[in-house]
Amino acid sequence: MLRATTGTALWVTSWPLAEYTKHEWAGAWVNSLFRNEGAGLSSELILAAVAATRYRWPDVPALGMITFVDASKVRKKRDPGRCYIKAGFKHVGETKVNGLLAFQLLPDEMPEPERAIGATAELFPSDSQSDHSPP
Repeated sequence: MLRATTGTALWVTSWPLAEYTKHEWAGAWVNSLFRNEGAGLSSELILAAVAATRYRWPDVPALGMITFVDASKVRKKRDPGRCYIKAGFKHVGETKVNGLLAFQLLPDEMPEPERAIGATAELFPSDSQSDHSPP
């Protein structure tokens, strides 16, 4: 989880085990939550969060990162997922169950790893940052 220093943006990356995933992108990192309330350009915040995720988990999954957008819940109905597209994500389909729009960022399109601004020591340090242990 990352929170903007202004306290007005929030990002959560999860890495669910593939065997417990019910969508086509099993094994990918999942952007589980993103909310921006005026902390800057959403696309820039997304890229910073992806860079921080790469810093935490250097072994990027082959499917990269996926996020899902409920088009019925976005303010600007004409372009759901716009901030993700501006950050380099590509629309890759929809979920079968809820019809959520799926956007994916592949590893070679990701920003370089970078420690999150203001990051402190790991809450749950591990010998290997590439496992599925909590950040």
